[in-house]
Amino acid sequence: MTINQISVFLANRTGQLAQICTTLAENDISIVTLALADTTDFGILRMIVSDHEKARQILTAAGHVVKVTPVFAVTVPDVPGGMAGVAQKLSEAGCDIEYSYAFAFHHGEKAVLVFRFADPDKAAKVLEKGGYMTLNEHQVEDAATPSA
Repeated sequence: MTINQISVFLANRTGQLAQICTTLAENDISIVTLALADTTDFGILRMIVSDHEKARQILTAAGHVVKVTPVFAVTVPDVPGGMAGVAQKLSEAGCDIEYSYAFAFHHGEKAVLVFRFADPDKAAKVLEKGGYMTLNEHQVEDAATPSA
C-alpha cells in the first residue's frame, strides 16, 4: 500500500523552508514528516502532509514546482538495527531503494520508514512476505501525533 508524498523543488536561498511551512500552516495543513536534500543551486523538500492534494494546489499556486509521488511507509521496531532487517530483505530480493527517510514515535516502540522504490510492485511483495506492516496515510498521520 502506497501513500502520497509531495516533493517541492526550492531555490537554495534563505527563507525557502520557512515560507513553505508558513503557507501550509496558514492553510491548516500539517506536516507529518519531511526530508530536505540540497545541492549547490536547489533543494528538494519531500513531505508527508495531512492533505497532499490541497498542499499541491496551494504550493503550485504560490509558484512552486510540486510533484506528488507514491511512497511506502513501513513500521519497524525503534531499536538499534530496526531498519537493518527490512533493508536486508529488500537487498536480498534485489529491490533498489531510490531514497528513504524516517521518524520515530512512542520512543523505543516503533519507527516509520518512508521508502521510494525503483520497482514498487516488487518491493510491496517483499515487504508483505517479510511481514512488514505498511501504513496508509491516516495511519502515518496518527503515528506522528503525540498521544495524550
